[in-house]
Amino acid sequence: MATMQIVLAVLAALLLVIVVHAIMVYNGLVTVKNNVARAWANIDVLLKQRHDELPRLVEVCKAYRDFERDTLVRVTEARTRVAAAREAQDMAALGPAEAALRVGVHRIFMLAEAYPDLKANQNFLALQRRITDLENAIADRREFYNDSVNINNTRVEQFPELLVAKTFGFGERQLLDFGSK
Repeated sequence: MATMQIVLAVLAALLLVIVVHAIMVYNGLVTVKNNVARAWANIDVLLKQRHDELPRLVEVCKAYRDFERDTLVRVTEARTRVAAAREAQDMAALGPAEAALRVGVHRIFMLAEAYPDLKANQNFLALQRRITDLENAIADRREFYNDSVNINNTRVEQFPELLVAKTFGFGERQLLDFGSK
């Protein structure tokens, strides 16, 4: 009878250790998931701010009659694709749309070199600085987001976290790649 009590006590202790460990793993996965969400929110704010600045840049450039309209159209279309992907949190679509937008904005800045009046325009210069600052901040936040996603993806693939992750629906997240289109 005493050995039966010892066996039951050991099994109860083992079960308690397993439950406590599962709770700790669950809480860790929640923390990682929330870090990814926070990192995305940081990027989202910057993308919205840049989204609001781009029409102003396009309007300033349109004032110069000969400015390459095709570039302005491409920037406007890419801006629309970025906004749609951002709102849907579709990382697969956001990457290529961002790449196209960055190419277009860079092209606007390069073309401005051929327009001395535009290049000297205070509104253009202020917008160029603001958009460049936003681009740099987005790059920094993207790095933080991708680090958070890597931690998340590693945790949900490791054993025993894998068991808790699958049980409670924690999944892998997609990296944000703004590579060339």
